[in-house]
Amino acid sequence: MSSLLVLGGARSGKSRHAQARIEEVPGRLCYIATGQAFDAEMTDRIVRHREDRGPRWTTLEEPQDLAAAIAKAARDADAILVDCLTLWVSNLMLADMSLDGPAAALCEAIRRCPIPLALVSNEVGLGIVPENALARRFRDEAGRLNQTVAAMVDEVQFVAAGLPLRLK
Repeated sequence: MSSLLVLGGARSGKSRHAQARIEEVPGRLCYIATGQAFDAEMTDRIVRHREDRGPRWTTLEEPQDLAAAIAKAARDADAILVDCLTLWVSNLMLADMSLDGPAAALCEAIRRCPIPLALVSNEVGLGIVPENALARRFRDEAGRLNQTVAAMVDEVQFVAAGLPLRLK
């Protein structure tokens, strides 16, 4: 596996599947977390996930500069898991940042990554059209990013009910 994008809905098993795929790689593993703990529930979730990963994993928290995080992790690890692109899009939007530059930098980081890399993202376009402009913009930005990343990675899988389906 060189590069992998794992898509799915909330609680579909996509993160678990991506982690299992990366854990097939021997050596040191790096988890790049884009999520931020803004409340107690998210803090607890982050702690639980970190404990579940085990001692082979290091964690790099980076809510915005994902390209730099991938480049840094590639120097110290044997494989990388980025979880998740959807939260990353949300972080950039909440910071009133354009996604164009960061998305281009992310694509370049994926292209240059010399070690196995898995990226996780939610497929948010399967539901109804959101009623407000911010939610529609988020859906559109996430969908465009998923398409761009899917076109450039070696493999794409969609996970539903814990079952992966190979798309590419």
